[in-house]
Amino acid sequence: MSDELSITEEQILQHDPWEELRQFTDARIALGRTGGGLPTKEYLRFSLDHARARDAIHEPFNPEWLKGRLESLGVESICLESAAIDRHTFLVRPDLGKRLSQKSIEYLNGYDYKGADICIVIGDGLSSKAVHKQSVPLLEELLPYFAKLHLTIAPIVLAKQSRVALGDDIAERMHCKCVIILIGERPGLTSPDSLGAYITYDTFRGRLESDRNCVSNIRPEGLSYQRAAFKIAWLVESAFSIGKSGISLKDNSDDLTLQTAEMLYYQKLS
Repeated sequence: MSDELSITEEQILQHDPWEELRQFTDARIALGRTGGGLPTKEYLRFSLDHARARDAIHEPFNPEWLKGRLESLGVESICLESAAIDRHTFLVRPDLGKRLSQKSIEYLNGYDYKGADICIVIGDGLSSKAVHKQSVPLLEELLPYFAKLHLTIAPIVLAKQSRVALGDDIAERMHCKCVIILIGERPGLTSPDSLGAYITYDTFRGRLESDRNCVSNIRPEGLSYQRAAFKIAWLVESAFSIGKSGISLKDNSDDLTLQTAEMLYYQKLS
């Protein structure tokens, strides 16, 4: 009798007709339902992804570890910090993450760097996890482009408690024409380790967000290191060509007819 009254999971769970589309995206679609709620396994998956996103925001930034990895590539780097004294302050006072601490200002004054074409900043942003995982592999693909374009690069700056605009403060004090800040993006439920790259030409403190170009979702599951490096290099070369970035510079990097002879190197990566 008990066997006749038993109810299987398949009889309770109502499947979504879109379920076959899940293979094409990480988005939370076609989750199915049990009565008026989510199936237990989907609720638990959501809780896990939410926890991973929160952990990514609070994961401590480790600039010394990154410094060692950059040294293995033969790349010089220096460590700076914003005016946000800790993670809590960084999260509740975004303005402090946009300017250097007094200690870092004094360090740069003593460093007395004479300038370069490009200043690359690696900042923790809202996901140190993204920076730890993605920044060095991206630089391995990106730096050869700048060598081919004959652009000089300042020592890479590892910036703690950093917002995007901190790159303006750093690049102005280091007398660089263009700044590229690689920074951890706001974690998503399926992407806690996504890296963003912001390019600003003729940079100075107080630059508007509309003066920047952005390449986002840099990670193996999103925009590959190879494609991201090409897009960044294309934008940088174009910015130097027209003397502008941001809304004045349209990203036509996917149009292969607009490549210069130097950028034909991209074909080796395709």
